[in-house]
Amino acid sequence: MYVSLPRLSSLAATTLLLSLTPALSAFSADRLEIMERQIRAMQAEVQKLKKERNEEIRQARAVLAHQREETEANPYRQRAAFLPPPPLLQAMPAIAPLTIRRPGAHPQDTPPSDRGIVTSWRDFRAATAQDEEVSVGGIKIGFPNGRPTFKTSDGAYALSIGLAFQEDFGGFPSVSHRNGEDRGNFNSFTSNSRRLRIPFTFRYKDWVANVTPAFGHGNNDGQVGLYEANINYAGLHNTVLTVGYFQPRVTEEDAESSNDFMFVERPAIIDLVRTIAANDARFSVGGMHYADRWWIGSYFTGQEWGNRNERGYYASIGDNITDSQTGGTFRVAGRPVVTKDVDMHVGISSIASFKVAKSATGRSYTFAQRPEINLGESILMTTGAINNVAQLWSAGPEFALRWKRLLVKAEYYRIGVERSGGLPSLGFQGWYGAVGYTLFGNPRRYSIQEGGFLAPGVSPDQEFDPLHDRWGALEIAARYSVADLNSRIGDADGVRGGQQTVWATGLSWYPNRYFKFMLDYNHFIVSRSSATVNLYGRNGDAVVGRIQSTF
Repeated sequence: MYVSLPRLSSLAATTLLLSLTPALSAFSADRLEIMERQIRAMQAEVQKLKKERNEEIRQARAVLAHQREETEANPYRQRAAFLPPPPLLQAMPAIAPLTIRRPGAHPQDTPPSDRGIVTSWRDFRAATAQDEEVSVGGIKIGFPNGRPTFKTSDGAYALSIGLAFQEDFGGFPSVSHRNGEDRGNFNSFTSNSRRLRIPFTFRYKDWVANVTPAFGHGNNDGQVGLYEANINYAGLHNTVLTVGYFQPRVTEEDAESSNDFMFVERPAIIDLVRTIAANDARFSVGGMHYADRWWIGSYFTGQEWGNRNERGYYASIGDNITDSQTGGTFRVAGRPVVTKDVDMHVGISSIASFKVAKSATGRSYTFAQRPEINLGESILMTTGAINNVAQLWSAGPEFALRWKRLLVKAEYYRIGVERSGGLPSLGFQGWYGAVGYTLFGNPRRYSIQEGGFLAPGVSPDQEFDPLHDRWGALEIAARYSVADLNSRIGDADGVRGGQQTVWATGLSWYPNRYFKFMLDYNHFIVSRSSATVNLYGRNGDAVVGRIQSTF
């Protein structure tokens, strides 16, 4: 049988392959097993590396947290690293530890407050972003809220030093008096350091302490006293809790800083009301909360600082007090209408003295007020000492409306005097209406933190510079106010304290946010009272100017 060579070769190859098939299969299986073992080993190695990396991250975070705690406990532990080099090394090339950050896009334009500024730590850091700031090593120096401030890099520790300086000068061109009564102290020209406060504010995060000595007060300068000394917590949203000597905010006019006043003094009825239990350096415990559309605050109050001193800074009672005063305040306000051109404010303020201070002569209280000028003049309106006083209270509505550059304000308050010993109650009252118009500069705007209106603003590009046609801000204002301290004047147990009416006009110029110049004219009419200088009723005129600087 004939068989060709090619066929024999093909047959042999096929036979060889068939014989090798089991060996190839075993070899492939071994290779797959080896590869699987290698993959498992690699996966185990990857898991090990991931665990090591996570452990390193955890350790690094722990180290950073420990360093942060040490820095907060002692931020100056490593201060040597930030100090300038010694004189011998100053010639060596180095990067100076000095940086400057420029102001933000929306700098503030209204005067700083006349008191210590309390804000949350978050708001404080936001305020620093709006003003120029210089960094020297680990210390930053800036002007948040317009006040010189030294702080650590994170803003946790801070010290602010401010100024509220107001010097009044002027006199009384004419004051009527009749035969038989004293002329009183009505200088044709004099001066008075109305306010001279230096607020010191110490901050640690959301805890803020204010200490503000005062070198000018009330009607006569020349004494040194205290305006406030309190501790505040601002860590809750839009809330400030306060304890210490403080001036609680009651009434819309009183809610405003004195640096923002339309006139040199508040209306008489406002001072009569606030003096009951909420004037300067009054021991207070309470708080306030605010939002875009409403404000609420309440405080328990005690005596004034120095009240038991025989020659106190404020109207002292004397060192024979056997039972100090206690009282309280409550105020709520809202903004029912808010648009670009219209801003409406409505509110209610109330104040009470639950227990009038008791001395050797019993519990008494005196209402007194000057004709809305404080230049050393005599008091024309006063009740004299009202004896057997059990409680005092006052309450009334607030209203204010801004329309573009025009602001209108009005308030009314009723004062009640509850007496013991079977004596009938007494009632006094007062009100005012004021209007202000900003001729140029930024018009007054609402402060949700204070529940009142701020002064006209002066932006940096509006600051006084006549060479470039810049004139700051100018406001004209007028006010009519009435305070009535007469009650039951036809009865033997009544009080004749007099009724005072004041017509006032004013002009205020702000060359920038830190300085202010004012000129006021007052015409006052006061009916007869228990004062020896006002036996028959008086009227007169006063012209007063004020220079103001605040930081």
